[in-house]
Formats: sequence, C-alpha cells, structure tokens
Amino acid sequence: MTDVIVIGGGAAGWAAALAAAQEGATVVLVEKLAESGGSSALSGGCLAFAGTDLQAAADIEDSPDALFADLREVGQDVNDAALVRTYCDEQLEAYSWLGQAGVRFSPVIETASGQSVPRAHTVDPADMVRALKAAALATGRVDYRPNTAALALEESADRPIPAVRLADGSIAEAGRGVVIASGGFAKNPEMLMQYAPGYAEAVFVAGAGSQGDGLRMGLALGADLRDMDYVKGTFGKHPTDETNDHSLQAVYKGAIAVNQDGQRFVDESISYKLLGDAVMAQPWHTAYQIMDQGIFDTGDDRVRILDFGRRLEEGLFYVGDSLEELARQIEIEPAVLVATVQRYNGYVDAGHDPEFGRTCLVHRHGRLRRIETAPFYAYPSTAVVFGTYCGLRIDSHARVLRADGSAISGLFAAGEVTGGFHGAAYMTGSALGKAVVFGRIAGREAAAAAA
Repeated sequence: MTDVIVIGGGAAGWAAALAAAQEGATVVLVEKLAESGGSSALSGGCLAFAGTDLQAAADIEDSPDALFADLREVGQDVNDAALVRTYCDEQLEAYSWLGQAGVRFSPVIETASGQSVPRAHTVDPADMVRALKAAALATGRVDYRPNTAALALEESADRPIPAVRLADGSIAEAGRGVVIASGGFAKNPEMLMQYAPGYAEAVFVAGAGSQGDGLRMGLALGADLRDMDYVKGTFGKHPTDETNDHSLQAVYKGAIAVNQDGQRFVDESISYKLLGDAVMAQPWHTAYQIMDQGIFDTGDDRVRILDFGRRLEEGLFYVGDSLEELARQIEIEPAVLVATVQRYNGYVDAGHDPEFGRTCLVHRHGRLRRIETAPFYAYPSTAVVFGTYCGLRIDSHARVLRADGSAISGLFAAGEVTGGFHGAAYMTGSALGKAVVFGRIAGREAAAAAA
C-alpha cells in the first residue's frame, strides 16, 4: 500500500506528487494516457503571481491583496472568497517552489485579462510539467504509471480512505489520501451539452484525457459541485485556423471587436471569458478584431496571445490600406465599418465610451488608442473552450466536500477538476496557477493526513 495516490499527470497532479513526496510520503501517480501533461501542457503557459522578483525587476508594484481584489472582481464575487484568499496567500511560496523544481519564467511584460497590473509569469507549459515530473521522480518516492486509467473510487466500512479501481481490474489503496487531478470535461460531449449548451458550436482545445473522469468519480461519492453555470470559452480563436490552438488578444492592446454587421457589441477590456460569451451571441458566433498599424506594432512575439507577427506570416490577418478596403475583404459594408471606427475614435478622444463603458485596454490598465494609421488589420475571432473551470467543491485544504460542507474522508482534488475558484469569469494565469498552488496544497495535505 502506498501513502498517496494521485489521479492525473498534468500540472496539478505532478505538483501534488512532488509536494507529497517532499513531505516524506510514498506516491503512486496514475495517468490514463501514454504521456502526462494533459491540458496543462497545451495551455498558454501563464501563471498569475503577485509580488515576485520578476515584477520588481520591471518596476511593477503588485501584492497578494491586489491579486485577491482582482480575482474577486473578475469572478464577480461568486467565487469562493476562502479559496481565492488561500491562493493569494500561497502563490508567492509556490512561485519560489517552482523555481526550485527547475521551472524558468520569462520576464513579466504584459497586462492580460483581468489584471490591473502585469502579473502573467510565462513558461513553456509542457516544460513546466516535465520539470515537476522530473523533480517528483528524483525524490525516489513516486511510482509513475502511465497508460493506467482510474475508473472509480470505492468506499468501504473498514477502510477510511477510498480505494481506486483501475482499468485492469485491480484495486489500488492509499494509506493517507487520494488526490483527484484528472482535469475537466472539455472532451466529453455529453457533459458539455449538460453543463454548457451555449458553447455547442464553439471550438474545443483540451487534452485528450479531459473526459470528466474525476468529476464522475467524485459525484459517485456524494461530492458537491461549484460553478457549473460558468463554463466559458476564450475570445480570440481564429475560426478556421487548425495550426494554432491559442487565441489572439489584440483587443487588450487597443483593437476593437466588431460583428459581421460592422458594429461593436461589447466592452473589449473585460475578461476574455466574458468576451467569449459575447461573441457566441453574435451572427455566426464570429467577430473581427480591428486594429491599425500602431496597435499591430505593440504585439509581442514572446507572448503567444500577442504574437501578431507570426499570425500575419501565416496569412491569418486581413490587411487593407484603408478601412474601406479592409471592410470589403471581410464583407462588411465599408461605410458602416468606417463609421464604427470614427465613432470609437471620438470616444477615445473624449475619454468616455457611452456605448459600452470601455475605459482601459484591459481590466483597469492601459490608455485607449485611436485606430487611425494605415494599414489596417482584421483578425477573425470566435470562442475556444480550453478548459471547463468548474467541478468538485473543495475547501482551502483541497479536501473534497459534500453539499452539507462535510469533507469526504481521505479525498482531495486540485486543478481543472475543481470549482469555486474562478467564479463567473477568469484572469489570465489563474487556471495554471490554481493547478500548481492547489496541487501543492493537495499533495501536502494528503501526505499529512492521518493513516
């Protein structure tokens, strides 16, 4: 019998395994696919941290309290304040812990969705998972089992901790705790239709293992759910591009979003999850991000969501020497697009957007820019569901809870399989950050649980 069983080999799972091993526990990590990584390895690679040395090096003033305020505001105060507080209190230590595991971050340079200051700490996400895996295996306490699917959790009157039934028919038992870190359900059509019918026609990008296994296992033991009404897609995915899985966020550099009628339809500075809702309500679920050369030049090839140059080279932008020419290319009435841009420029000059209330580039940061310098660019954009951001209810110790608030004995969860942290919307870096912070907590708590 091992001390801790971890189900899933993404960022949350490997963080849990490493943390448990560092506490002296023996760990079995089961991953149903041949390779670990999951949706974490496919992500944009941003983690939301506040008060780091990288921010200080860039003269960025930030703090755990400012991070807390932003997360609560972006989540529209329906997220669990205790979980958010725990994340903010733990994230600086987790940042240093990742560094000790060999994870390297790029300089902090951009303000992203939901952030009042730049706090997106960027990594190669696949490399980060590999670093956590290597560090965990190097402890000599982790037994890694790929191609090993967990099918069910089984309770017994004579066993305080659920056993894990594996696909080969065997039963794995843990002496201290089980951590569910199996990801979301973005690859499960039935669950998506049940919980997110409004996104039936969105693009889905997630790890192949994102089938809702952990959600199903937790529910079978009576676990409560959180945030199931808040499955959302990210705005900015090119609707026909099959090369790039990531979205493009030109709106956060000053672009506007217009629908096929040539009209703006949203405050472009809000969370790209809420922008995802907005674009799904437009004709053909599609919009265009409209910008000029000045905005295009602010792109950054070090940040996937701002790599305008690469997308231009790939032929994904429409480009026109005038707004009229651009409008004809994207089949919008030229006079309408010109009027929309002129009206918006007037709002920028006046410092007030009476249509949608936009005041900043992103969240509460950055001055608006006029769209006036040729050539002009249009990037077709729909919503892409990278993750489901909802699931099992947990507490600040990563214990899985029932509806009455009681904890299921010996059961912990972390990462995308959990709900309650994000609430109604999403800050860039909070999903991968949540996976690491709560994965670490889950592993630590499971290792410390009484046998």
